[in-house]
Parts: sequence; structure tokens; C-alpha cells
Amino acid sequence: MEAEAALESAWELSPTFDVAYNLGNTKYQMKKHREAAQHLSYALRNWPLIKAAARLKPIAEQRLAESRSQVGAVTVTVSAAGAEVLVDGKAMGKAPLEGEVFVEPGEHLVEARLERYAPTSQTVRVEKAGTAKVELAMVPLQSAVAEAAPGANAGAGDGAPGARAGAPAAEQPPTGPGEPAALPAERDWVPVIALGVASVVGLGVGIGTTVASNNASRDVDAQGQAILDAGGQCKQPPSAFADRCSGLYDAGSRQETFGNAARVAFVASGVLAVAAVTYALWPQAQARSATSIRVLPGVSAQGAGVAAFGVW
Repeated sequence: MEAEAALESAWELSPTFDVAYNLGNTKYQMKKHREAAQHLSYALRNWPLIKAAARLKPIAEQRLAESRSQVGAVTVTVSAAGAEVLVDGKAMGKAPLEGEVFVEPGEHLVEARLERYAPTSQTVRVEKAGTAKVELAMVPLQSAVAEAAPGANAGAGDGAPGARAGAPAAEQPPTGPGEPAALPAERDWVPVIALGVASVVGLGVGIGTTVASNNASRDVDAQGQAILDAGGQCKQPPSAFADRCSGLYDAGSRQETFGNAARVAFVASGVLAVAAVTYALWPQAQARSATSIRVLPGVSAQGAGVAAFGVW
């Protein structure tokens, strides 16, 4: 479904409450109740305190309750903060998780992984409309302590003071006027290619969400005109027009979501393109120099930018 794909792209780019609400509604209408519950619960946890969104909240609550009755849920507690939590091999985020993880009824494998900790897991059975609690205790890995080999320091008193027997002399860089000139380091084109590909992807997402926004706008106009032609209105809709007005609000929310996602995608695409060009044209550091330049893009729901980090 075109709307579902566009919303999923928008979610990857900007995981905000409005994207979650519209994606959850789309999954609900497609009877994908597990995904609907996950996105609607996220939207409700992050619902803004603005009047314009208040009328949509009861719809989200009702559809979450209906979706929740068709699936199960797992609450996961991990002893180590920052551990990656996986359910049936799929990453769910880092501990502590916000809210429940919704799953199909049946058995599921819950895992936690974190560097310098032994991975841990637990299999749990979840009933339809039920909730299972999983508590994962993570144990730190013991660092291996290397023991000195017998005779490792033998002969330390022979030769140069403090020198270890058999230890190769450290190579000293040439100094003074005879030191060879530093050569330019070979440019690494991998970051340029990666940034360029990311820029093209961002452009594609922007075009796709723009098309989806225009389609939603036409849908708003058509639904609004149909309500007017039938003699109704949505400011204080009578019961006969409640469903139609709810659909109109949903379409308007989708239009705004797609429009915002398109703007962020186009800005991100431009930033990534500038970052690629900047990296490609930046003067190369010398091979023997300590100079290091990194150009990194940054994109969020509030905007986008590029930062250059240097060490001299």
C-alpha cells in the first residue's frame, strides 16, 4: 500500500507522534494489529498538549484498545542500562524500553546484549490480550589477567638500562634537516560515496512523501466537499457525520505529516550532498601529519545541519 510505505519512510526519518498516529491508523485499517498497537501506543505516550491534536486522541485510544485485544504484550526489564533488547531476533531498542513490546500470541525469545556483558535470554509464552513480564539479569564478563611469563625480565640488567632482553629497539622517526618531506595521504572515497547515496535516498523519500502529501490534500478536499454537499459540518458534527469528520481529520493529519516529512527529507538530502562535496574537496592532510578532518551530517525532526571536526 502506497500510504503505508510512505508513512514507514517518514517514520524512519522522523519518529514523531503524528507519524506514529497515522502509521498506527494505517496498520489498524489493514488489520495488522501488532504493528498498529506498537505505533499507537508510541503516539499516545508522546501526545502533545495542544488543542488541535486533542480531538484525535480518543480515536487513537479506541483503536489501540481494539488492536491490543488481538495481540499479546511483553514488558522487559534489564539490569544493565543501554543493553540492546531483541524479541525473536529483532531489535526493539535499548534498555530501559519505553512501554510494552507487542507480539503475536505464542512463544517468543527475548534477549539482551551489551558489550562487556554476557548475553542473556528468556523464552516466554504470551496469550492473546495478555501480558508477560520478562526480567533479564546481565553479568559482566571477567577481564582476563595476563601473568608474566617466567624469565620475561631476565637479563634486564644487561645492556642499556631498563631494556628488556630480546626486546626490539623502537624505531625512531627521522629528525632534523634530513627528514623526508611528508607525502599527501591517499583520499578515502568511501565516505563521499556513502554520503552521496544517503543524499539520493533522502531525495527519494522527499519526493515520495510530497506525492503522498498531495494525494492526502486532494482527499481532504474531496471529503470536505462531500460533507458540505450532504448538508453537514465538522465544527460540532452531528452523530450522522461523526465518522465522516473523523476520516476528514485523519486525512488532514496525514497531509500535515507527509508535508513535514518531505521538508525534513529535502533538507537532509541537501545537507548530505553538501557534506559529500565538502569532504571530497577538503585539502588532504599530510601522510605524516596528525591532522584529521571529519565531516558529519546531523538530521532530526527539528532540522538538519553539518559539522566538521578537526584535530591538529
